[in-house]
Amino acid sequence: MSGQRTRLGDLSVGFTQSLAQAVRSHGHDPMPLLAQYGLEPSRLNVAGARLTIARYMRLGHAAIALTGDPALGLRIGQASRLSQAGLAGVTAAQAPTVREAARTLIRFEALYAANYRGQSSFHEDREGAWLRFYSISPYNAYNRFVVDSLLTGWLRQLSILAGQNLNAQRLEIEFSAPGYAAHYPANAAFGCEHNQLRLTHASLNLRNPEHCPSTWQHLLQLCEQELERLTRIRTLGERVSQLLGPLLNGGREPTLDEVAASLKMPAWTLRRKLTQEGTQFRSILNDTRRDLAQTYIRDTELAFGEIAYLLGFTSAEAFQRAFKRWCAVTPGEYRRASRQ
Repeated sequence: MSGQRTRLGDLSVGFTQSLAQAVRSHGHDPMPLLAQYGLEPSRLNVAGARLTIARYMRLGHAAIALTGDPALGLRIGQASRLSQAGLAGVTAAQAPTVREAARTLIRFEALYAANYRGQSSFHEDREGAWLRFYSISPYNAYNRFVVDSLLTGWLRQLSILAGQNLNAQRLEIEFSAPGYAAHYPANAAFGCEHNQLRLTHASLNLRNPEHCPSTWQHLLQLCEQELERLTRIRTLGERVSQLLGPLLNGGREPTLDEVAASLKMPAWTLRRKLTQEGTQFRSILNDTRRDLAQTYIRDTELAFGEIAYLLGFTSAEAFQRAFKRWCAVTPGEYRRASRQ
């Protein structure tokens, strides 16, 4: 990881289409706003083009300020379409059922969005299934709209596929009820453990009238090939670095034993193999923390105490000392320099 610029994550520029439509619905031209964030038409026409999560959060915050609508994320979700998720979305649009479309969107999420700290997931049981979205926390005015737009967007996209409006049996949101809580469905709950929506088996079993089996299978093959290409990892050290992102949290740092267990190998084997690659677990952990710290400070509005918590430090003071040791400047000096 050393020498590379770590991003908290990125997503397809296709997501800006529903944001632009939501802005238009308020009577504003979204093009000057998109251009302000480097999203001119020439950029939006590039195959596979992405923008960082941090930039998307700033764009959404600016769109909310422009429209004066704090619930704009919910409107963005209503404007979303499967095609905006690129190859994964087009493939999901050919799924035989709502269930398989939801599985496809989540299985191939990396093709249209990536979050270094975690990923979405699908959890089915005897009564139905949860579609769970991982978001960067703690929450503020910059990232609540992302949760709003993604969960509402999933429901809208699956409704279009089924040819009828789907109602989530329950909608759970991690952050506390915002000032615009009245805009959510009546069954929305706040302050929950996860961001997720629940669908019954009756909804999951709904058929897609546009399904073509041969096209569906061909698109699945293309998605698998693209996913393999995007997620190919060259070294064990890179695999360790990727595992550390989701494990860093809550005022405690991950251990070698935890990472070894995730890799399904004894801790001594992991230590030996890393030594053979010319590195050590502690070096990878420090590099990961340093690069994430720089990204959080540069690209988000999080307080330093919040960053310390997200990176597994026991206190803000411990984080500040470590950052000064890594970068020879304080977090405050680094943020001011990066903003200039």
